[in-house]
Amino acid sequence: MKRRVVITGLGVVTSLSCNVEELWKRLCAGESGVHDLKTIDTTHLKIKFGGDVWDWNPEEWPNAFQDRKEIKRVDRFTQFAMVAGHDAVIDSGIDFAQENQQRCGVILGSGIGGLHEIEEQVVRMVNKGHDRVSPFLVPKMMLNAAGGNLSMRYGLKGINYTVATACASANNGIGDAFRTIQYGDADVLITGGTEAAITEMGLAGFQNMKALSTRNDDPPRASRPFDAERDGFVLSEGAGILVIEELEHARARGARIYCEILGFGASADAGHITQPDERGSGAAAAMSLALADGKLDPTDVGYISAHGTSTPLGDAAETNAIKGVFQEHARSVSISSIKSHLGHTLGACGGIALVVCVKSLQNGVIPPTINLENPDPICDLDYTPKTAREKTYRVALSNSFGFGGHNACIAVGKMA
Repeated sequence: MKRRVVITGLGVVTSLSCNVEELWKRLCAGESGVHDLKTIDTTHLKIKFGGDVWDWNPEEWPNAFQDRKEIKRVDRFTQFAMVAGHDAVIDSGIDFAQENQQRCGVILGSGIGGLHEIEEQVVRMVNKGHDRVSPFLVPKMMLNAAGGNLSMRYGLKGINYTVATACASANNGIGDAFRTIQYGDADVLITGGTEAAITEMGLAGFQNMKALSTRNDDPPRASRPFDAERDGFVLSEGAGILVIEELEHARARGARIYCEILGFGASADAGHITQPDERGSGAAAAMSLALADGKLDPTDVGYISAHGTSTPLGDAAETNAIKGVFQEHARSVSISSIKSHLGHTLGACGGIALVVCVKSLQNGVIPPTINLENPDPICDLDYTPKTAREKTYRVALSNSFGFGGHNACIAVGKMA
């Protein structure tokens, strides 16, 4: 029999707040974390704005790292994961020193990894020669660095790996972590996603493929999922990390349980490397699989945290997918996209979104989709425009879809 898996700890790093409670309050208040970029020089770039964590200072969380030297030995994306992971561990109340560390591990997601370090060392190599490339390049840039460093910080000797499925990475990582505990291969896992791709090269790449909004004159209103005037996503950075564990293990240690992970589904569009299937067939398959995995009926779902990136094709495809899966109930379920507030954190977005789903379930409030001023006739469902709404419900879905045609969906619910 599959074991039940619950969420006991939450941590975030975002451009709006690096505190879960403050982030939740600011989302419900309709605030935006999108602004003129402050962490990179945009002089030669067409896009001047995004969701950078401009006041980031990891030394404010010294206990998140093994020592202060470690802060400089890891890339920005790993720093984000270490801090959000630390907050999640503290929130969970777990003491890993008292646990069987062979039964505890880390499964994370990241789409790009240490882009800051890659870019810095390429510049150094070009300007100063090959011998000046840092020996820390590889351990700082590699996608699994965040998970490896988290395991070392807490002495976790169980399963440890990182998933890379573009913007679905965090959800795929969480889904793998869920199943690892379900099938008895671990008792406690740190999971979620982290990303720090706001560099000159990163922004230029997304800019030149015309994936980004061009609203330089009004950054806070640039990310507008499901709006008729949406023109692309807003590049952001951050991390969303959770502690999940087997239900009886959590009960035995007297943990505060937020909610239960009920199901996971994943699929591939097998169509285009960047464009979604316009019918949303792959996204629909992921949602249907998550519902089936959790033995749920579509009518059980009260809220969908949409991938909703503010791209013309993506938002329409997700709408079609929801209609296909939920049929008549599609017009009763509440939907919103927190990317309207935060922009798109790529491989971290599923982790952040799931943290917000947990807070929504806990508080009985649907966070709003801000900037939804002129609804697209094609996107004709209830996206909770502009204002948060009170709603008591039992089950939420969290969607994440990525370049490469990756689709992943997590179902969470209140404890029965």
